[in-house]
Amino acid sequence: MSYMVGYGEKYPQRIHHRGSSLPSLQQKSKPFGCGDAFQSYYYTSEPNPNILILIGAVVGGANHDDEFCDDRDNYAQSEPATYINAPLVGSLAYLAASFGS
Repeated sequence: MSYMVGYGEKYPQRIHHRGSSLPSLQQKSKPFGCGDAFQSYYYTSEPNPNILILIGAVVGGANHDDEFCDDRDNYAQSEPATYINAPLVGSLAYLAASFGS
């Protein structure tokens, strides 16, 4: 089972994704370096502060025991990789082209 960011009661909050793991410049009053940001944001147990950029992305999902660990360091389960999202996007593109806008 895979999980889609932003949908359902318990969607992933700690996605292995640099852009969503760091706050946007609109949220942060001044620019920050990558090293500072990683220590302050990426390596915490807090939810991703910029998760809105990933709404609709599908992450790896549950393991062989049907358990999902919502943890940034567990990239196998929490990364929105292209090989996971491409089949969904391709299917939706086919449906849109075949049955209207």
